[in-house]
Amino acid sequence: MKRSFGRELIFMAIQTSINGKPVALAAEPDTPLLWVIREELGLTGAKFGCGIAACGACTVHVDGEPTRSCSLPVSEVAGKSITTIEGLKSADGTLHAVQQAWISAQVPQCGYCQSGQIMAAVALIEKTGSPSDAQIDEAMTNICRCGTYPRIRKAIHAATGQAAKAAKPAEGGA
Repeated sequence: MKRSFGRELIFMAIQTSINGKPVALAAEPDTPLLWVIREELGLTGAKFGCGIAACGACTVHVDGEPTRSCSLPVSEVAGKSITTIEGLKSADGTLHAVQQAWISAQVPQCGYCQSGQIMAAVALIEKTGSPSDAQIDEAMTNICRCGTYPRIRKAIHAATGQAAKAAKPAEGGA
């Protein structure tokens, strides 16, 4: 039951795509996308952290761009394609390479920020292919209060194959 607290509720019909499936949403235009994803669609991977788009725990992709969903009004996603962490794995259930690297590198401690971290890392890799440490530092602005940043970097490199390349001795080396 929604309460209006003395104001008239105005719902907007919004057509979008979430994790590759067309979805019709009915929500107040200023409702944060995060709440619609979690409460209306039951996709709870994206987390509420700060509510001001600072921490990144709520990161999803909107038309391929990492986006903080806690402060994005649902009205702004009409006609756009949204991917949540639940949409990263393949149809047969195979995890995305970044998710696999996260597990191998044992990145999470408390795990609260990790879905947002993974979504940011996937977007970075899709944009750059094999990001440098400087590119990782610039793009990965999500906050991890457990301080797993070195493991995040290691997992990003592993997901792009850079870890294997770095481990191999140079051809004709010294």
